[in-house]
Amino acid sequence: MSDGGERTVEPAEPLPRGRPDPATDAFLAHRRLLFTVAYEMLGSATDAEDVLQETWLRWAGVDLTTVQDQRAYLVRITTRPALSRLRTLDRRKESYVGPWLPEPLLTAPDVAEDIELADSVSMAMLLVLETLTPTERAVFVLREVFDLAYDEIAEAIDKSPVTVRQIAHRARAHVAARRPRGVVSSAETRDALAAFQRAVETGDIQSLLAILAPDVVALNDGGGIKQALPRPIVGADQVARLFAIYWNTIGATATLQPTQVNGYPALIVRLNGELDSVMAVRIDDGLISGIYAVRNPEKLSHMERETSLHR
Repeated sequence: MSDGGERTVEPAEPLPRGRPDPATDAFLAHRRLLFTVAYEMLGSATDAEDVLQETWLRWAGVDLTTVQDQRAYLVRITTRPALSRLRTLDRRKESYVGPWLPEPLLTAPDVAEDIELADSVSMAMLLVLETLTPTERAVFVLREVFDLAYDEIAEAIDKSPVTVRQIAHRARAHVAARRPRGVVSSAETRDALAAFQRAVETGDIQSLLAILAPDVVALNDGGGIKQALPRPIVGADQVARLFAIYWNTIGATATLQPTQVNGYPALIVRLNGELDSVMAVRIDDGLISGIYAVRNPEKLSHMERETSLHR
């Protein structure tokens, strides 16, 4: 982990076996990019790794002499299983217990340094992408984040370039209406989180109210495995009281540890020294407008090591 001096490692992808060859070299050269594509489409690192396994199996059978642009080709063949899996995930979410949140990643410092990448993988943005249809999400991610040409996207999702342009325009407008207002810097997020942490640890309701937006929303994902809020809590008064009660209940055994999640400052909650949950926030106009706490242990495996993403 970042606070313990452990080295940065790559996402856990399939490692091709045998002696290096051109196909293996190309796949390994682009694997961080492919993982990032799949993760942004799915909001799940575990499913993204499964998609990379499928991508490798397809890539291993390709005649490289027919491939003009290996990056574009690999992104295309990653998109197809990711889109299929995204539709399956949408059906699974219908029976999910309580609010569903993306799987958080303990990200390497280089992610935060790329402002556009950090913004695109932030918990706040991933939740905005959840409001798109699977096809809209795929088109938005490939066009706006990875700058693929419309004809390349069309081939990846089996649509015409004209249709892809229409989908991209619709998705762009949808995201623009729902994303955080303006790009929020890491420093701004860090300052807001520090004020929030101090207020929670001291039980200062007024300080909590001062940093929370009037319409703040708190979401808690326990996945039916860990106790969690069954529905969103809305409004500064309700959320401030919630955290005051929460910390009064667990404070004797709990610590809040600043960290870097999905490219932005976040907090790790530890109970008796053990990882209990990860808390990310959305900032609008300098105030916390969204609090996203993931407790589901099945979603916390990527908090044990840093993940380096790439565009």
